[in-house]
Amino acid sequence: MTEIHYDEVLDNSGLLCPMPVVKTTRAIKKIQVGQVLKMIATDPGAPPDMEAWARQTGNEILAQEEQDGKFIFYIKRVK
Repeated sequence: MTEIHYDEVLDNSGLLCPMPVVKTTRAIKKIQVGQVLKMIATDPGAPPDMEAWARQTGNEILAQEEQDGKFIFYIKRVK
């Protein structure tokens, strides 16, 4: 995967739905439009939850990957 520059990191490891989505919503509001949030989650439901969240909020998932049981998302604040 190409290196993605990110501005903030949010580690939601160990949290189950809906907390990764709730905490991501709070964190994305704290960064500026155009900045990128790296979000880490261990909940297996995180990938579909985050895709639905991105559709609903209009923010963009630039990339996502799985490493050692962790789901890593790079989310660009669009609005």
